[in-house]
Order: sequence, then C-alpha cells, then structure tokens
Amino acid sequence: MANVTIYSTPTCGYCKMAKAYFQENNVHYTEKDVSVDAAARDEMVQKSGQLGVPVIDIDGTLVVGFDKAKLASLLGLEA
Repeated sequence: MANVTIYSTPTCGYCKMAKAYFQENNVHYTEKDVSVDAAARDEMVQKSGQLGVPVIDIDGTLVVGFDKAKLASLLGLEA
C-alpha cells in the first residue's frame, strides 16, 4: 500500500474530488489541512514550491492538483 498524504483546505473543490477518488478506491491517506496547520503548510511549500492545493504526495512523488490519470498510475489503479 502506498504512503499517501494530501495537503488540502476545507474549501478546495479539487481537494474534495481527490479525497472522494481515494475513498472510492479504498486508498488510505493522511490529510493535512494547510489552512490551520502552519507546519503542514510550510512542509507543503518546501516540497512543492507553491501554495496551491491540493498537493498529493505518493511515496515521495508529488502530484499538484487533481490529476486522476497520474494518481491512478502512481497507485496502480484503473484510470
């Protein structure tokens, strides 16, 4: 099972889409709400170089935004 972390905010539509995709495919993930967690926000910026969400870390590979095809590829799922 992949180690998945999503950096998100409660109002982000693409974040909600990504989390729904993970739930539909039984992908366990850790969520870090960068709107209230300054350390998580700093960690996300250090990894990705940007403030936009979602930033999804799958075993050290970053996906910025909700790129279903790339997520499926990294997770070994059907696109």
